[in-house]
Amino acid sequence: MAEIPPANRPRLFGDLAGIAGGAVSAFAGLKDEAEAMVRARVDETLRRLDLVRREEFEVVAAMAARAREAQENAEARLAALEAKLEALTRKPGGGGPGMIA
Repeated sequence: MAEIPPANRPRLFGDLAGIAGGAVSAFAGLKDEAEAMVRARVDETLRRLDLVRREEFEVVAAMAARAREAQENAEARLAALEAKLEALTRKPGGGGPGMIA
């Protein structure tokens, strides 16, 4: 291998640095493009599988919890009203069944 003259060394190193910098930029661009392609494929697969995202699941879970709480409250109110109705219909002198005094 031939020896590089000293006058050309700085220029050669500068050229190599430029090529390396360009390669790094190109690889960074390829990496970003590959990530975008993978993300698109994963999103497409999730749509085909009819899966939901975590955010959507958490919203529905919160709605279900509120609905369950409302149902439990309604059941408690109904039980209290039924007990009150039973007490009113069984009062002494309150009349027969179905009669509210």
